Amino acid sequence: MDLGISGKWALVCAASKGLGKGCAQALVREGCHVVITARGDEALQATAAELRGINPAVKVITVAGDITTPEGRAAALAACPQVDILVNNAGGPAPGDFRTWDRETWIKALDANMLAPIELIKACVDSMAERGFGRIVNITSAAVKAPIDILGLSNGARSGLTGFVAGVARQTALASRNVTINGLLPGPFDTDRLRTTMAGAAQKSGQPIEAVLASRRKLNPTQRFGTAEEFGAFCAFMCSAHAGYMTGQNILLDGGAYPGTY
Repeated sequence: MDLGISGKWALVCAASKGLGKGCAQALVREGCHVVITARGDEALQATAAELRGINPAVKVITVAGDITTPEGRAAALAACPQVDILVNNAGGPAPGDFRTWDRETWIKALDANMLAPIELIKACVDSMAERGFGRIVNITSAAVKAPIDILGLSNGARSGLTGFVAGVARQTALASRNVTINGLLPGPFDTDRLRTTMAGAAQKSGQPIEAVLASRRKLNPTQRFGTAEEFGAFCAFMCSAHAGYMTGQNILLDGGAYPGTY
């Protein structure tokens, strides 16, 4: 299927590895030019080289910086000739016990996983509407649907973003101009983030991390973790010309782990 987005410009945040990288790969395969951001320049440049190898016809621009800061966002936006597609993504806050979190810890989590995406949305949506095309995908978490007790910072910040988007995505000024905003909620994917969380569980339980990972896989109906490549392919469809009638939705991609009917 031709997704109809060849030649579009995409800004993909936190794209040097993991799910952000998977999204950038899928968009490049579809002919999108991309601006990719990450804090670590070495990994970012390595990913850029991979993307250019996938599709030499597209432009790949790198911006090393922290997308959760005003300076990082300004640099990323300045590097992108126009943002037709925005993939909001940032590393989640560390797990822990809410009794130990002070105000500064909460503000840092909100800045990264709620306020930064909102600022990027604000910077892009009106221009998208003027051009008659825009796709925004917020990578959040399955914890928005089924909270995880040790990920309270993520539960709170990402749920706040989800609630905000629920209203904005339905504004006639955006939806009627072919601008969509949706959430993509990953469950257990084989990423550095998951391995960090599992390492903490392994340390707490005294088990080897591979044993903890094996047990976690068995809890999923698919008996495996997801891959960044399949996550990226799903994201690319949500960014496609065919997805204009879906907005304000939160799509759970978790291998069937969520047990609810709705």
